[in-house]
Amino acid sequence: MDTQTNIRVPARPLSARAALLFLVIGIAIYGAVFWWSERLVIRTGHINPFFKITTAESLNLDWVILGASHAMPLDYADFNQFMERETGARIMNLAATGAGPLYNRFILEHFLAEGGAADVLYIADSFAFRSPEWNEHRFADAKLIRGTPLDLGIARRLAGYVSGEGVAPGALADYVTGFSKINNRDRFKQDTWEGEAQFERVFRPSTSADARRIEYLFPDGADDDATLERYLSELHAMIEIARDSGAGFTIIKPPVPEQFQRLLPGEERFDAAMGHLAAQTGVEFRDFSTFLGDPSFYSDTDHLNRDGVTRFFKEELRPILAGAVAGHQ
Repeated sequence: MDTQTNIRVPARPLSARAALLFLVIGIAIYGAVFWWSERLVIRTGHINPFFKITTAESLNLDWVILGASHAMPLDYADFNQFMERETGARIMNLAATGAGPLYNRFILEHFLAEGGAADVLYIADSFAFRSPEWNEHRFADAKLIRGTPLDLGIARRLAGYVSGEGVAPGALADYVTGFSKINNRDRFKQDTWEGEAQFERVFRPSTSADARRIEYLFPDGADDDATLERYLSELHAMIEIARDSGAGFTIIKPPVPEQFQRLLPGEERFDAAMGHLAAQTGVEFRDFSTFLGDPSFYSDTDHLNRDGVTRFFKEELRPILAGAVAGHQ
């Protein structure tokens, strides 16, 4: 009886040349997708502060506005253009959602490397000084990264923040590899924040919504004064950076509804600390937090709607913005 013998032929190892070819092809494909993703950033960009800097026709400005989401309604729809017409000032709003003073310092440094402004308006929220969530952690936020155009200057500055400010190395890796951009499921949608779609809305007050919002904004509470001092030092650094460029600096607290204001933890300590910093540095600090207590001026728990931002501008902001412009003439 015949028996068959199965002879196994050992597989040939992949040659170094073939492996290199596969590597080159893979890199080429990734590079093409990365390039395409970067083109989409420019095509769909809107609210990201670095996108605004990259695509601006001019960076010779009178005012740069910085802050978190409470500053952003000043740039919704056509409102920035309205403020420019009313004041005669050239204004760019570089606020970003959830951006604390560390992230705002990062924005300001990049802006001043590319252009200049006569004055900086910083819209200060107490929550932004109370947690790394709104500072170091913001650098790793995928939505912010995927809306930021690739720029060697940004990459170098981000590397410095990784080595010197406690920013996670993954934020730099994500930015330079384009991982979040390539894997962006909303790549064809305009880079907007949901608050802009609600700009015309009048919010119906909700105690439970207010409580959830406070819990979200203050994940670490408001009892750690060392954290407050840490981020006040970043604001101090921003003031010095602006002054070194020849710019003035003004700090304001934005309006919030009365019932929301009552829930803010540690607000008295924050106000005292801001007042001390303003006196120490000689900058103007103005508190408008109680200016519009009626919830009808808000689109949600704490963001101004069009009626609210219009009244705030006409009665309080316009004299600040126009007055500084007149003083520079």
